[in-house]
Amino acid sequence: MVKGSFDMHFTDKVITINEGEFIIIPRGVEHKPVAREEVQVMLFEPATTLNTGNTENEKTVKDLESI
Repeated sequence: MVKGSFDMHFTDKVITINEGEFIIIPRGVEHKPVAREEVQVMLFEPATTLNTGNTENEKTVKDLESI
């Protein structure tokens, strides 16, 4: 977490992630980040991870830019 805090919702629990903390979510685990205020986060994901998860629609980005 770079700035702020948010809750990570899982099917059976909710974990609060605070500034300076991080969380590792195993592949295939359903999760939903929920923030009450604006937060800044840094994500590390495999390049094959779609930004819309298992749903493909007009917001899905398949060809990612390299930094």
